[in-house]
Amino acid sequence: MEIIAILALLSLVWLLWQLVKAKRFTRFKQQIDSELKDKVIANIIEELALTRCEQFPNNDCHQTATLAYWTQYKSRILHAALAREIIDQQWLIDSGNLRNAQHLFFIERQYLPLPSQSEA
Repeated sequence: MEIIAILALLSLVWLLWQLVKAKRFTRFKQQIDSELKDKVIANIIEELALTRCEQFPNNDCHQTATLAYWTQYKSRILHAALAREIIDQQWLIDSGNLRNAQHLFFIERQYLPLPSQSEA
């Protein structure tokens, strides 16, 4: 009987720990929206304005499509923030979100941009 009570208590503790981890992950995704999304959007608009030329007109239609692509998923926002050096890995470590970022990239891996041929 005592073994069943101990197992039930351990199961309850494990479930509570899973709840805490889930809340931290949800808070991290909200942090991406509140802190990083606006910075990524501003950086993309600035980059499109600086690279405007005859070959790449980067007009309003291009900006809208680019912003829609990069802000559609949390993993893309985080990827863009890391690639554009808005944040770095140390920021993830300092904020305690490195594991959350790894998990986000894993669960949304199908939405991440494919590496280009020049990066491979």
